[in-house]
Amino acid sequence: TTTTGDAEGEVLQELAVDAARLTPERLAAVQAQFTGAIRQVPPMHSALKKDGKALYEYARAGLEVERPARNVTIHALNIALTQDSKARAAIKMKVSCSKGTYIRTLGEDIGKALGCGAHLTFLRRIDTGGLGVARCVTLAQLEAMDEDERLRQVLPVDTLLAGHMPVTLG
Repeated sequence: TTTTGDAEGEVLQELAVDAARLTPERLAAVQAQFTGAIRQVPPMHSALKKDGKALYEYARAGLEVERPARNVTIHALNIALTQDSKARAAIKMKVSCSKGTYIRTLGEDIGKALGCGAHLTFLRRIDTGGLGVARCVTLAQLEAMDEDERLRQVLPVDTLLAGHMPVTLG
């Protein structure tokens, strides 16, 4: 485990991973435990405010403040056993979740449930609000396009509201 829930933080604790306990059945049970409505305590290293100050400011000053647990929803969770770059046991997870979910905290909580602790080594958002990474283009690709090609990449504004009910006012 680390102070930040990711590889950038200072190591707090190292525990041996008993790979024999990380059976497909155990992973499935933990996956089920963290799917659906869950409560989550926001991490100290977050922009969430307490008394007008971001939590990360308290954390950088070496202070920990009480944070109430929040309700979040994990719509879908897939966790699979893999190995990291040093051939150590690792978990790869894919998450579809409600707003306000802290993925670093989810990783820490899953590690705790597995009895070995955990922190994130990599995080990539692949979809937000229906805008998926498959449609993304790099700046270099945009620069190489002519004006018409660039305009075809732009989605209508109402794309951002696809999950909302339309209301027409007189």
